[in-house]
Amino acid sequence: MIEGIGIDVVNIERFAQSLERTPGLAERLFTAAERSKPISSLAARFAAKEALAKALNAGKGLLWLDAEVLNLEGGKPLFLFRGEIAEIIDGATVHLSISHDSGIASAVVIVERL
Repeated sequence: MIEGIGIDVVNIERFAQSLERTPGLAERLFTAAERSKPISSLAARFAAKEALAKALNAGKGLLWLDAEVLNLEGGKPLFLFRGEIAEIIDGATVHLSISHDSGIASAVVIVERL
């Protein structure tokens, strides 16, 4: 049964400007491994985390670093959950699709429980 669906779209240039003008923002949003990615991938990862929050109907208080976006060898994205988000997700399957092209990054998340 689908428990939640979330989608988010990020303007990559505006996202880059936000990271530049707000000291420490990247460290609050992304793990060290995520921060090694190019800006288009960071924007897509931010969109993924926003889409996850929407799919979970989560209010404030969840830590951005508790949901890390990784890629399998073939490129397929997936989440690595820690902390409170791992507890919320426990037993659910989370489907993630991300993309970035033409200055826009996007993500779709589906949370499913059997």
